[in-house]
Amino acid sequence: MDPTAPDARFWIAFVAVMVISLAIGLTLALALYIVNAFALMSLFRKVGVAPWIGWVPYYNTWTVLELGGQPGPLALLSLAPYGSYAVLVFLAIAHHRTGIGFRKDTGWVVLAIFLPFVWAFLLGRDDEVYRPELITAAGYPPPKVGFGAPPAAPAAA
Repeated sequence: MDPTAPDARFWIAFVAVMVISLAIGLTLALALYIVNAFALMSLFRKVGVAPWIGWVPYYNTWTVLELGGQPGPLALLSLAPYGSYAVLVFLAIAHHRTGIGFRKDTGWVVLAIFLPFVWAFLLGRDDEVYRPELITAAGYPPPKVGFGAPPAAPAAA
């Protein structure tokens, strides 16, 4: 027998390590998704958006973009190769504009970029006050959803 050939024990150990790593990674991803959904629920409730949207992938990003006055369909760029980088830039702009409505400075944008669920939880607290008129007073377009959004056009009869 060749002493350099890996034996069956090596492959069993290799597969076991890979399966355990995959299970841990999926568990962490699911936990992060759940925490982020609860955080977005608290933020959306505060700003006048249906809280269930926090649980829907891509639609919750769409809504955060519209909350910051950005076009919501930009969230779909995440489906294209390297499109998520563009979405992150527009999300940072939306976080900045949403923070203005809560009277937060630009330091909160850094928090929103690196720990978006913490940002959403902190803004969704009961003692935070959302004033969307501050966004337009700062020279930015109003939110497209929630409080402060322009009224929807009446449906044609």
